[in-house]
Amino acid sequence: MKVLPFKIPKPANVTLYVQEYIGDSFYEKLHQHDEIQICAILKGEGTYFIGDCIGEFKENDVFVIGENLPHIFKRDYTFVEETQMISLFFTKNSFGEVFFNLPEFQHFQSFFNDIGLGFEVISNRSTLTYQIAKINELTKYDQFISFLELLNLIADSERRTLSSLINLKKYNGDEGKRMSDIFQYTMNNYHKEITLQDVSNIANMTPNAFCRYFKQRTNKTFVNFLIDIRIGSACKLLTKNNDLNITEVSYKSGFNNLANFNRKFKSIKGITPSDFRKKQL
Repeated sequence: MKVLPFKIPKPANVTLYVQEYIGDSFYEKLHQHDEIQICAILKGEGTYFIGDCIGEFKENDVFVIGENLPHIFKRDYTFVEETQMISLFFTKNSFGEVFFNLPEFQHFQSFFNDIGLGFEVISNRSTLTYQIAKINELTKYDQFISFLELLNLIADSERRTLSSLINLKKYNGDEGKRMSDIFQYTMNNYHKEITLQDVSNIANMTPNAFCRYFKQRTNKTFVNFLIDIRIGSACKLLTKNNDLNITEVSYKSGFNNLANFNRKFKSIKGITPSDFRKKQL
């Protein structure tokens, strides 16, 4: 099976498909699909890639992913035993071609205008995750009513755009598999030394060709991509493992030079690792 595009396994004649992911049911490969996806994290934490955006997800986070926007949600096995997410899948035409163009739904247009780049919902997250968690318990009619209420609440909520305009492209199957292999290799080995030759071999390219290829498709260099992942790991270690000193956090996150770690951390987070830990405490 091609990694991209990914077909949502929804039954026939279903307009709104609800899928619960627990533990090993997570699909941890880069993929994209024709449906819009609203997802709520009920338990656990990990790393997401949405378009060209890398970030950390945790309990009560809510994300909206537009049609054919490449993404991964990769669980963190270090700190949590179980991760649970519920996703709603639908298209703008799921309820008819003109349904969401009706005057009664004019309020939803900002939602549909923003989904192409993907966004994270900043406000009303507890209410949204509660409603999404309960939606599977409802009748089909009540699911539909609850779904409209969710859209209305998201439209009223503060949002943070995730991807950039440059990344709006649809990968073909072979290209998607190559990018997925690169992402998987990096996520599994970021705490070790990774050379451009190593990752170029995964992509079956020369280092120079790989650097151009990766920058064109993610809007960032592979080195910066790797640093983002390592800093995300460092943030978790600083927050959750107070027994580790800053030097140990640096090495466990893949940095072999403390001064370089401090410099990169401050450039991305705006504060030093020590100050970050104090702030979290």
